[in-house]
Amino acid sequence: MIIQQKIQQKLTVAFSPIFLDVVNESHMHNVPVGSESHFKVTVVAITFEGKHILARHRAVNRALKDELQHGLYALIIHTYTEREWNDLSDQFSVSPPCHGGATFENDIG
Repeated sequence: MIIQQKIQQKLTVAFSPIFLDVVNESHMHNVPVGSESHFKVTVVAITFEGKHILARHRAVNRALKDELQHGLYALIIHTYTEREWNDLSDQFSVSPPCHGGATFENDIG
C-alpha cells in the first residue's frame, strides 16, 4: 500500500472525518520523481470540537506515527471542526513553493 493510501486509511479510522483530503506535494520539492515524502492533509472532524490546534495536530501526528518515522519527511496539517470548515466558504490553503534544501543529487553523492 502506498503512503498516501496509508495516510488516508489511518486518518479515516482515527477521526471518522466529515471531510478528508490527502495531497502528495512531493513533486513540489527536490526529491526523486514518484516520491511520497511531503504531504498536506486537511481533516474536518467532530472530534476536534473544543480542542486547540496543537492538540489536534498532535492527534494527527499520533495517528501517523509510523509513517513519520519511516519515510514521511514533511506533513502540513490543517484541522477543522465542522463549523470552522463551513465558515471557510470553500477557501483552501495553498502550500508555498519550496525555497531550498540540498539537491537530491548532492544528498546521495
